[in-house]
Amino acid sequence: MRIRNASLEDAETVARFNVLLARESENEELDYRTVLKGVRTLLLDERKGFYLVALDKGEIVGQVMITYEWSDWRNRNVWWLQSVYVARPWRKKGVFRELFEEVWLRATKEGVGLLRLYVHGANRKALEVYRRMGMEKSPYSVYQMDL
Repeated sequence: MRIRNASLEDAETVARFNVLLARESENEELDYRTVLKGVRTLLLDERKGFYLVALDKGEIVGQVMITYEWSDWRNRNVWWLQSVYVARPWRKKGVFRELFEEVWLRATKEGVGLLRLYVHGANRKALEVYRRMGMEKSPYSVYQMDL
């Protein structure tokens, strides 16, 4: 398995994985065209973040998106793991572990202060995976407002 930064050529697969992720984890149907535009926007602007993809024999089998948050409390960046997805046939085969280890290595090298993610409370499988990776439940709650 190989881990690399996603490129614009990967946008359609990443967008498709994001649509599947929303359907599987939150029972939400996303508009593929909107998601594809969003993926392409991030891939064209490294200030927004980056995607890592896991490949087996040239086929993308998993992904994670990293976005940035500045922490004045830490005087360092916080990296948010988002759009985490592993294709069904590749689950429980170490794909996420390899993606996570690459994120951790890069974050350590860049002096990142904290890795964070949010996960739907009903997504028990993901909660267990993140716990096994050494992540801890934070005391914070996430609030939002559609605009």
